[in-house]
Amino acid sequence: MADPSSYRPKPGQIPDSPGVYRFRDEHGRVIYVGKAKSLRQRLSSYFQDLAGLHPRTRTMVTTAASVEWTVVSTEVEALQLEYSWIKEYDPRFNVKYRDDKSYPSLAVTLGEEFPRVQVMRGPKKKGVRYFGPYAHAWAIRETVDLMLRVFPVRTCSAGVFKRSAQIGRPCLLGYIGKCSAPCVGRVSPEEHRELAEEFCDFMAGRTGTYLRRLEQQMHEAAEEMEYEKAARLRDDIEALRRAMEKNAVVLADATDADLIAVAEDELEAAVQIFHVRGGRVRGQRGWVTDKVEAVDTAGLVEHALQQLYGEESGDAVPKEVLVPALPEPVEPVAQWLGRRRGSRVDLRIPQRGDKKDLMATVERNAQQALVLHKTKRASDLTTRSRALEEIAEALELDSAPLRIECFDISHLQGQDVVASMVVFEDGLARKSEYRRFQIKGRVGDTQVWHGEGQDDVRSMHEVIGRRFRRYLLEKQKAGEWSEENAVEAVEAAEAEAEEGTARTEDGRPKRFAYPPQLVVVDGGQPQVAAARRALDELGIDDVVVCGLAKRLEEVWLPGEDDPVVLPRTSEGLYLLQRVRDEAHRFAIAYQRSKRTKTLKTGPLDAVPGLGETRKKALLKHFGSVKRLRAATVEQICETPGIGRKTAETIAAALAAAAPPAPAVNTATGEIMEEAGE
Repeated sequence: MADPSSYRPKPGQIPDSPGVYRFRDEHGRVIYVGKAKSLRQRLSSYFQDLAGLHPRTRTMVTTAASVEWTVVSTEVEALQLEYSWIKEYDPRFNVKYRDDKSYPSLAVTLGEEFPRVQVMRGPKKKGVRYFGPYAHAWAIRETVDLMLRVFPVRTCSAGVFKRSAQIGRPCLLGYIGKCSAPCVGRVSPEEHRELAEEFCDFMAGRTGTYLRRLEQQMHEAAEEMEYEKAARLRDDIEALRRAMEKNAVVLADATDADLIAVAEDELEAAVQIFHVRGGRVRGQRGWVTDKVEAVDTAGLVEHALQQLYGEESGDAVPKEVLVPALPEPVEPVAQWLGRRRGSRVDLRIPQRGDKKDLMATVERNAQQALVLHKTKRASDLTTRSRALEEIAEALELDSAPLRIECFDISHLQGQDVVASMVVFEDGLARKSEYRRFQIKGRVGDTQVWHGEGQDDVRSMHEVIGRRFRRYLLEKQKAGEWSEENAVEAVEAAEAEAEEGTARTEDGRPKRFAYPPQLVVVDGGQPQVAAARRALDELGIDDVVVCGLAKRLEEVWLPGEDDPVVLPRTSEGLYLLQRVRDEAHRFAIAYQRSKRTKTLKTGPLDAVPGLGETRKKALLKHFGSVKRLRAATVEQICETPGIGRKTAETIAAALAAAAPPAPAVNTATGEIMEEAGE
């Protein structure tokens, strides 16, 4: 491990101008590339006290042995040079693009004498017009098959084309009308090129012209009693409309835009891109990014823009790029995109309307992609076995933890404190074993606190104690536990009534008879110590406890000053992370359901015969319960659907109910008006 001070540049050596810098290791390999508006300020930030650096940055600067830089004139040039060096050196501490598969595109080879429509992957070629990329090649072939009825462009390979020209007989597509057969001279090169250009125009979104022209030709053929021709044109129109339905209109005004969304956790991020051309989604792609460097959402967006448009030009760069967060600063990135396109590119965050709704769809796709990436690793038996073995080795267990239980605490500003317990057996979730707890703020039968305030440590101590007291109760019933020091625990367990616990046919809570080999808590040293203390108080010493701290994904063990750091590529770390995230999700869902029930309870609920529809009508008419309480019977009658008798009942019920205490903003101490005021 190198000392950064050993290669720190001398004061005054680093210029105060835009540029790109490279960190190299002791073997001369480039391990990190970055850009800066001011090289002096940026590089100086790497040579501060190591304790103040982000852990990933700290690892990078201690791995490096030297740093060098190149001065450029503008931030735009710095952006371009940074992209070029990342592509050239593939530094280990820069963001990695794990999904490097090539996505298929629909290509039209306009550079050939007889343009050909085909599916193409890989680098883009000169003289070829591309549409997409698409997620699957079969989606391209389905679209092309529908459109060849109207635009019978050549789709055959060079060998098939040459062979047909030699024998003077077209291939099957020429006989069934899905190719104009330029190989045998049925159309001239000029006529075939015109067909190919019309095909491209239709794919680019200019669909109305061709549909109107075909409809006019169909009506003319019908008037001239050429019914077979009219029927063929009718089928052509239907084929084009089916092809259009595969890409429904999502944005009005024939918008050309790319939408980029990011879903991330502490280790990885999934990037999803929707390509919208002519108001229709013409393609989709995505990848999973390994967050090797310390990067936020804006930084991930900038990396995605470089990946997408670093080698593109012209119309391949759209007029508008919609993102979840803007790079900082945004002007150089927008200028760089504008240079690649040849005209202005609008880079912004959608705020309202159809574009914001479509961005929400792209974000859902990104979330699903991240979940799918993680579950693919967890679903494989070999991978699960390796993950359990790695956990056992890292935590020095005697055997692989076949049953893992994870606990998480959730609350809203100290209110409605709840906990969750999720169970994984053989590396797979056992949802039937999940449990949820409402924190009561007591140890045994002694009330010690009220569950209010953000005391996650005390909550963790309580929930671990409650879960394992139930375990001791089940052991006593089975005759497996007779120690005197367990009497108090058993008595407490008999009085326990966990929220949401599954029950048997006789109404008793379902058994907690199966102990885990490993207990994982969401948190660091304090939460781990609380869980271990709860087990020690119950005399349980055969269950291992660890904590997974979300900020740095470090594994903490009781009584240890330093965490266990699993490799980033470790399957064991992925399994622990998935267990922790599932416990967090389950706790959040329970806490939100409790909060929703609380919020739904109000003065109008006490009015007999008043349903949800008329409650909404009253709140819409008056704006708040406070204004409704101050209204007269005549004013209440003005609400649609409310008669005088009902109005009198409402007024009497609200008058009898005491007004609620005013809401207080806990951050400012300000007394707020009622909701809807």
